[in-house]
Amino acid sequence: MPVKILMVCLGNICRSPLAEGILASNLPKKNFIVDSAGTGSWHIGRQPDSRSIAIANKHKLDISKQKGRQFTKNDFDAFDYIYVMDISNYRDVVRLADNQEQINKVQLILNELFPGENVDVPDPYYGVAHGFESVFHMLDETCDVIAKKLIEKHS
Repeated sequence: MPVKILMVCLGNICRSPLAEGILASNLPKKNFIVDSAGTGSWHIGRQPDSRSIAIANKHKLDISKQKGRQFTKNDFDAFDYIYVMDISNYRDVVRLADNQEQINKVQLILNELFPGENVDVPDPYYGVAHGFESVFHMLDETCDVIAKKLIEKHS
């Protein structure tokens, strides 16, 4: 049974699609499934932001076929690991949890690089274009750490 990882941000069009694409590219597909979701419902069914698609393409990743969806309570049962992009996403996700076991699945993604520091991945949506490049590099670095840990633990 493959290990399932979910990446979560606010709208599921900027940060979490990038994180999904980056992590999926670092893991063997037969052993791992990576998906993404948003805490909000604004972009359900839409592809990622064109700036996320462009920055992913620049780094030889195609995330254009992803479709936005909203995080649901069922995701606690469907996924083994849930990584959120910021503290606001964390609060929104754990608010839906029924028990401590579900809460324990949820982690701030940059805590993989900066344990216990609760650093947010900045939302580049309203910022300038180079914000997407910065976010890509943050996520690329942390997804490398996550991939190594997951492969070591589950292979």
